[in-house]
Amino acid sequence: MTINARPAVKADIGELSQVLGRAFYDDPVSMWIMPDDRTRAAHLRRFFSTVTRHHHLAGGGVEVASDGSIGAAALWDRPGRWKQTRREQLMMTPSFIRGFGLRPSVGRKLGALIELMKRHHPEEPHWYLAVIGSDVTVRGEGYGQVLMRSRLDRVDAEHAPAYLESSKPENVPYYQRFGFEVTGEMALPDGGPTLWPMWRPPR
Repeated sequence: MTINARPAVKADIGELSQVLGRAFYDDPVSMWIMPDDRTRAAHLRRFFSTVTRHHHLAGGGVEVASDGSIGAAALWDRPGRWKQTRREQLMMTPSFIRGFGLRPSVGRKLGALIELMKRHHPEEPHWYLAVIGSDVTVRGEGYGQVLMRSRLDRVDAEHAPAYLESSKPENVPYYQRFGFEVTGEMALPDGGPTLWPMWRPPR
């Protein structure tokens, strides 16, 4: 079996969002925002479909790892593009409302997460790994490594730094193997989980 990384296209969004929805089903932040186990998978699929379609894909930062079917996906933002534009936010709002409803608790938690991430986000231009995830059916088989190497080769060719936030403590050593180092901790309010910002200097 050969795993190949390639740029994603619009036709991949459906399968890609299914993969990321399964990958993040047990993520601490996902569980904090969407505690209902019965509806979380559907909410996550709609979320990843929306942000991929209206933000990441247009920036050329979406890659998938495939051996015929998509096993993993990564959503990157190139330097200077990690902030969503006002137009992108307006385009995404209807999908978010349909996906999450108008429940105040969800909106409050999403707002707290976004504000915390913005407050800690580096100002120096960098590549931003917003999301990377492997389908639970292939986890540990190297799909994520293929994606990391693919984009980091480009990052290194540009002598650029890179940044991400890890939402699982057990993933921190994984990212450290690729040259990322923890720069602090970000604790969500009201007993929410902790995220670890990680920075990779230029090479």
